[in-house]
Amino acid sequence: MPNSVLSYEPLIRLSAFAGVFALMAAWELWAPRRPQAIGRFRRWPSNLGLVVVDTLAVRLMVPMAAVGVALLAEERGWGLFHQVSLPVWLEVVTAVVVLDLAIYGQHIAFHAVPLLWRLHRMHHADLEFDVTTGLRFHPIEVVLSMVIKIAVVVALGAPALAVLIFEVLLNATSMFNHSNVRLPAKLEPVLRWFMVTPDMHRVHHSILRHETDSNYGFNLPWWDRLFGTYRTAPKAGHDGMTLGIEAFRDPAELRLDRLLTQPLRNDGRSHTTLREMVL
Repeated sequence: MPNSVLSYEPLIRLSAFAGVFALMAAWELWAPRRPQAIGRFRRWPSNLGLVVVDTLAVRLMVPMAAVGVALLAEERGWGLFHQVSLPVWLEVVTAVVVLDLAIYGQHIAFHAVPLLWRLHRMHHADLEFDVTTGLRFHPIEVVLSMVIKIAVVVALGAPALAVLIFEVLLNATSMFNHSNVRLPAKLEPVLRWFMVTPDMHRVHHSILRHETDSNYGFNLPWWDRLFGTYRTAPKAGHDGMTLGIEAFRDPAELRLDRLLTQPLRNDGRSHTTLREMVL
């Protein structure tokens, strides 16, 4: 990846984020999929505040981001792709697909392991489902996710270009598939064969456990079908389904301080708090 392009990495990522966010926010106003009982002014300050906290946490705890690690791996000859000779385009495509599979596996782990679920459930506790839900993650989860991505990047010897493409895609598709937007009825079933749609991912945010534990994909939709975690629609339908987590339905839980400390509280899946598990 040319250094001239790398020097614009922050601008590329910020521009993609701002452009997709603005597009989805406008689309939600123009063609919402579901009415919202709790509006943007109640939820967005905390959800967007988490973006700032998460960014600072990653910068402080993982100073060298995944793209930088990819360049270091290339310089040191680390990883599979530096031991074999493949066309650059094939390395890029393969790396993007493998990274997406890794995030799918990570997502399942964050549901299955109680300690990890306590971090991830904050994402699910949002009482509505819109573009900011796709940005709502606990900073410790974000740091752990970055560590996992870095490990995959080093093991593969993934090209820096592939890592940048994947990071931009993951952020953009997360905002898209969490958006409260209505897609044309004939287009949506076709589109979900190629990418995760909002109707496909909304099932994952159901209050029902067996629906929450399905449709884990963020970017590519094939993993759920391949590994048997795909669910077509919620039992109550998209208009009738309840979002969130039963233990955190008080609107006071939408405050930023409550979101950051939520892992310390019990949600009914276990009888111990995170503090008790650690101590």
